[in-house]
Amino acid sequence: MPVVPFKDPQSSKDSSARDVSDSWFDDESEGGKMSFLEHLDEFRKRIIRALLSLCLGIGISLFFIQDIYEFVMRPLQRLLPDGGKLIYTYPTEAFMLYLRISIIAGLVISAPLIFWQVWLFVAPALYAKERRYAIPFVFLSSVGFLAGAAFSHYVAFPLMWVFFGSFQTDFVTFMPRIEDAFGMYIRMILGMGLVFQMPALVFFLARMGVVTARWMMRQFKYAVLVIFIVAAVITPSADVASQLIVGVPMIGLYIISIAIAWMVGPKKRNSEL
Repeated sequence: MPVVPFKDPQSSKDSSARDVSDSWFDDESEGGKMSFLEHLDEFRKRIIRALLSLCLGIGISLFFIQDIYEFVMRPLQRLLPDGGKLIYTYPTEAFMLYLRISIIAGLVISAPLIFWQVWLFVAPALYAKERRYAIPFVFLSSVGFLAGAAFSHYVAFPLMWVFFGSFQTDFVTFMPRIEDAFGMYIRMILGMGLVFQMPALVFFLARMGVVTARWMMRQFKYAVLVIFIVAAVITPSADVASQLIVGVPMIGLYIISIAIAWMVGPKKRNSEL
């Protein structure tokens, strides 16, 4: 007499439930987990595409390099005391400045494409409902970087530049090297561009439920302390005036980020209140 294997109905039900659950999880995570080598391959692919985007931006900036050079350096010369000029002391210094300006301008131009590659690298680890934030994340990140660069170019750096030039006397002349001036300029541009990412970062973390507006308000005094530490790192000098020029807008960004967290954060149900 053939032996019929016994099947536990409950076990069959659990197996079926697990299959459904597993398939649901795989759909949410786009094919399940990636191995370590697959992560490395994905990271390599995103790095290459980000570098190609940067090369495209540099190529565009080289086409307009003279206009960009005038846009960056002319305001610095105009803000010097009467008759002041920027100087260079090494034969290759002025030529290398053109290359550095083209690289930084290319970074600004290609910023949206680079942020998009960052998102594509992070997206496989997220659920489908979380991937819907791709466009807002890329948009806010790009706008934030451009806004930070614009704030540094038109407001923060000119104020500090005038402050440094105000120490000229009858026997001391302010004649900065273009290398030093541009180094300070780029440090401020990149620093403020990263600082202005705060709203985009808070938007993403608030939608994920990692931070809330109430939590950010409770941490306000600590945030102010961290903000002025960051301002001291970004600014080219440790004077209080430069830190205030950078720190006060950062506090404003933090307040805006609290409002963003309140608007986009998950709302509690009435039964949970």
